[in-house]
Amino acid sequence: MTVSEFDHTQLDDLIHSRIRLAVMAVLAGVEKAEFTFIRDKIKTTDGNLSTHLRKLEDKQYITIQKKFEGRKPVTEVSLTDLGRKAFSAYLSHLETMLGTAGLAGR
Repeated sequence: MTVSEFDHTQLDDLIHSRIRLAVMAVLAGVEKAEFTFIRDKIKTTDGNLSTHLRKLEDKQYITIQKKFEGRKPVTEVSLTDLGRKAFSAYLSHLETMLGTAGLAGR
C-alpha cells in the first residue's frame, strides 16, 4: 500500500459530509430533483437541506432553479458537469482506499 492510494486527505471534504454525500448520490441518478423529493429521500429538514445545498451551489457542484407551477413555488436541483466529475472522483478515490484496505469484494 502506498500513501497516495490510502490518502484520506484527497477526499473532497465538501462531499464527505453525510447530508451532502446523500444529496450528491440522489442527484447522480437523476437529471434533476425537486427540493421536497431530496428532503424526503434523505430524511432531513428544510433548513438543514437548504444550508447544505447552498454550500454545494457555492462550489458550483449543483444548480438550483426556482419557478412557480401555478401559484406553488418549486425548487429544482441538478448536478453540474463539475459536480458529476467531483462525485465520480470522490467515489473512485473511496473505492481505491477501500480496496487498499482489503475491504473491497467482501
